[in-house]
Amino acid sequence: MTESTNNTEKLEKLGRTVLNGIITAIPICMTFFHNAHEMYNRLPTDYLHFLIGAILCFFGGFYPTVFAAVQAAEHGGLTTVKIALKALGEEVIIIVNESKKDDKVDDDGDGTPDTEQLSPRILMERKVKLVLTKMNPEKVNTAISSIYKVWIAVLAVLKIEFARTVALAMTISAFFKRFVNRYIVPKVDSATPAEYKKWVPVLADWACKSIGVGIAWKIQTIITAFTSSLSGGLMMSRALIVILAKRGMGPKDHNDTTADEVASYVFAFLGFYFQFTQSFSAPFPFNIILAPVQLVENWIQWSVTD
Repeated sequence: MTESTNNTEKLEKLGRTVLNGIITAIPICMTFFHNAHEMYNRLPTDYLHFLIGAILCFFGGFYPTVFAAVQAAEHGGLTTVKIALKALGEEVIIIVNESKKDDKVDDDGDGTPDTEQLSPRILMERKVKLVLTKMNPEKVNTAISSIYKVWIAVLAVLKIEFARTVALAMTISAFFKRFVNRYIVPKVDSATPAEYKKWVPVLADWACKSIGVGIAWKIQTIITAFTSSLSGGLMMSRALIVILAKRGMGPKDHNDTTADEVASYVFAFLGFYFQFTQSFSAPFPFNIILAPVQLVENWIQWSVTD
């Protein structure tokens, strides 16, 4: 009984810590992204082109479907998504501020905030009630609906753009499935208890699809890394020509020189080599900073391949 009580207390402390961490982190993250966006908007156009080119050149192969989704969204409602995210952000800030005020309430006057004396279940019910009473449901519903409509349009574009990758994934999966069904499934089936045998073919099918999808997307990643290195390198070199021209160094038009082509080959080689040496995966510390982007990349890949 004592051990169970101790475990419950530990879970309560953990739940409170996580909830407080989320409430503290949300405003910090939103402030960071807001400042980053403001800095992005203040960058001169030429420097902005150079930055975008560098990202494509050195990181294009790490997140192929994310970049493709952004490009598709530019023609299918990126502005709509920005407006919707801004609206959701405003609602989140309202909830966070109200939650902070609620954490200071001391109705019984004992000197300790009421929220610190509640069990995790009661505290969660209190926070849910706060969200439901302070949130603008119509605003949130409109924002989510807008994002979903844009996502459906983007997904349709991506399915067409990556149709070859999907076909390759299915072909590889079918190849492995024949081998697995012939040599592996019978052995696993014979060693599996009768009540679990129905899961063997299903799990084998999932495993084969996972292998096929993984191999196909790895090949697509290499192709995307190569092409993005070329396009990003050219973008960087031409932006650099303009930047130098404004400083009185070199020609004003890239058509008057071959330096931009030569520089683009150098940038492209460095970009692809960098991605190749990292096994087409973001290196430390970018893999931690960009972990949410990697999750989005994996989700989009599965959505496109589904």
